[in-house]
Amino acid sequence: MKPADDAAAESARLRERLSRLSEASRRVNESLDFDSVLQGVLLSARLLTEARYGVITLLDDQGAVQDFQSSGFTAAEARQMWAMPDALRLFEYLDRQETPLRVPDLPTYLRTMGLPKLSAPLPVDSDIPFMAVPVQHRNRPVGHVFVAGKAEGAPFTQEDEETLVIFASQAALVISSAHRHREEQRVRAELDALVDTSPVGTVVFDARAGALVSYNREALRIMDSLRTADEPLERLLEVLTVRREDGHEFHFGDLRVTEAVRTEEIRLQVPDGRQAVVLVNATPIHSDEGAIVSFVATLQDITPLATRIRLRAGFLTALSRQLREPLTSIKGAAAALLNAGAALDPAEAQQFHHIIDGQTDHLQTLIGNLLDVAHIEAGMLSVTLEPADVATLAARAQRAFAGGGGRAAVQLTLPMDLPRVLADPPRIVQVLTHLLFSTAARPPTDAAIQVDVAHEGMYVAIRVADNSVGMPLEPLSRLFHRHSYLDSDEEHDGASLDMAICRGIVEAHGGRMWAESDRAGPGMRFTFSLPVVEEDAARLATSTPQGLPIMAMTRNPHILTHLQDALAQTGYTPLTTGDPEAAVRLATVRKPLLALIDLDLLGTDGFEQVRDLPELARVPVIFVSGQGGDRAVAQALAAGGDDYLIAPFSPTELAARIQVVLRRRQATPAPDPFPAAQYVRGELTIDPARRQVFLAGQPLRLTGIEYRLLSHLAAHAGHLVTHDQLLWHVWGLPAAGGSGRLRTALKTLRRKLGDDASNPTYIFNEPRFGYRMAGSETQEPPVPEADLPSGS
Repeated sequence: MKPADDAAAESARLRERLSRLSEASRRVNESLDFDSVLQGVLLSARLLTEARYGVITLLDDQGAVQDFQSSGFTAAEARQMWAMPDALRLFEYLDRQETPLRVPDLPTYLRTMGLPKLSAPLPVDSDIPFMAVPVQHRNRPVGHVFVAGKAEGAPFTQEDEETLVIFASQAALVISSAHRHREEQRVRAELDALVDTSPVGTVVFDARAGALVSYNREALRIMDSLRTADEPLERLLEVLTVRREDGHEFHFGDLRVTEAVRTEEIRLQVPDGRQAVVLVNATPIHSDEGAIVSFVATLQDITPLATRIRLRAGFLTALSRQLREPLTSIKGAAAALLNAGAALDPAEAQQFHHIIDGQTDHLQTLIGNLLDVAHIEAGMLSVTLEPADVATLAARAQRAFAGGGGRAAVQLTLPMDLPRVLADPPRIVQVLTHLLFSTAARPPTDAAIQVDVAHEGMYVAIRVADNSVGMPLEPLSRLFHRHSYLDSDEEHDGASLDMAICRGIVEAHGGRMWAESDRAGPGMRFTFSLPVVEEDAARLATSTPQGLPIMAMTRNPHILTHLQDALAQTGYTPLTTGDPEAAVRLATVRKPLLALIDLDLLGTDGFEQVRDLPELARVPVIFVSGQGGDRAVAQALAAGGDDYLIAPFSPTELAARIQVVLRRRQATPAPDPFPAAQYVRGELTIDPARRQVFLAGQPLRLTGIEYRLLSHLAAHAGHLVTHDQLLWHVWGLPAAGGSGRLRTALKTLRRKLGDDASNPTYIFNEPRFGYRMAGSETQEPPVPEADLPSGS
């Protein structure tokens, strides 16, 4: 061939080579999605070198493989390749090569270098040509591109190597850009999540039109409190009025911000009078030319705080009125004694002395109540627990009631075998006496008061009932709120304050207090519970725990500090953490007797991780929450909690609840002797050796309560298990101690199993009797049901 022909052929090859490189570069620049870019790089590398397979690895700052992808393999082949023994070590060795590597047969090269043997999915009955090219960005290695296999086993050429080196240098910049884009997207997503979940409302407005551009979840909640159910947000903004601190009012649509606003209180109001009080911070956003294009505002809802301030002011007003009444009487009686002198009749003088004495006692009671309220709000109400007889406490309360002028008959019903309770006797007498007076004050005032006492599991319940007119649910739910009587125009004598004190005293004992009323019929019922004294309760109540480990897990720094201090003050060893991984290590190494877990962690990955620990499977859990209410209680019990605690709380209340839960768990029977073989039914498998449950081959996450319930039913598969037996063996409760817990746990368990209650596969309901579970397909004989303890 003539030199001119050779030059023309070489020129054609170069043009074709540049064309393929240009097409490859265009292909990898089509997207900034990281995975798409890597797949584009691999596809282009294979097309440029006519390779059958391709692999790309990317390194972190320490030189370890952090990302890898493959091309040309089927999904099964890719899984098989990455499952090869020492596969990662092989690629880490190849990634250390600083220059291109090209070999005619990969298995021979690996054997010569003493590297791990290559297995499927690559063919091993013929030579496997292989080539590796480093990917560098700004003279720093970021990974490698590997290609292998060529048509008919042909080796890779020098031209293939040069082409791949040129392409790798182009791809490095694209990979770096895609990696930076992925990091930017991750940071943006984290920032968006942070803003959206912030407890402070955030809104962005267009400065020119005043239109709402974006808002977070808290801002929407504030707006939802002002709009009707079906009212669009845009319609709300049209009628919303803004009132500033200086009294200036304007429509929301006229809102403009020309300079930064720092912590100003404003009122947002709708035409029907509803309003929200918020603290606002606003900052204008300027364009490059200096014009204001938008502004960002933060809204902190202080409506509850404003309401609380109003109620507190009303409370102080009512309290000052109550304090003024005995002072006025004392002042009047003292003035009469001083002005009359010796001319006053001795009988009249004695009467004035009685007034002073009685009103002084009344004044002392009011001041004592005020101090109790302060201690309850601070979680510092002190009680001294000791074993006490309920009959003695009730008798003392009856005497105090009669001595204080109570005229209604009190009918006391006590069971014969009633255990003693852990109580501070003067405090419980105070609670009972107030309930008697409160009940006697409702018409008809001459009706008998019924006091019933019952032993319910680990508690003694004391119920005070009358035949007065029932109370509607709305005021009944606010009965124990300290300021609830200020919401009405009626005159009050501080009854709600006394009720709040009573509940605070009972909760400091580790008990509960509630009120019930049949609106359609007569009668009010006040019930409170106290923990019972078991065989060793007296010793437990007067001795320190001597460093027994209790784990506390919360991400709230205030609750974490409070728990740590309270546990330390009561003699326990606090194992406190806000990190789920640290909680796993603590549970594994220290083996706590009990776990205190923040209710706000429900549904998070950290909670699931801690809940699934075998070390915590039978450890009792008390959920802690900064918010009260029936919903929080239901959440705690549905999640398998043994009890719940509302912050703030006193160290005494915490210690009392821990003792009650530990004693109740000690009284719970040992787990059933589960069959050695697995329980298998359809897609459900229970492995007792590993304490694991599988559904369709996947591990099923269950709480400790749910696992004990399922395992007990499975242990007696094919046989009826009564409600009473389940309550006793799973919770350690008698029949009257928690039927609601059983229904809640079964509902949650069925949902996790995908078991339709109307057409069940695993758990069958026997109305009015109990439940049974379908027999295991392994045909293991069921374990006989153990008898309930006597008296349950």
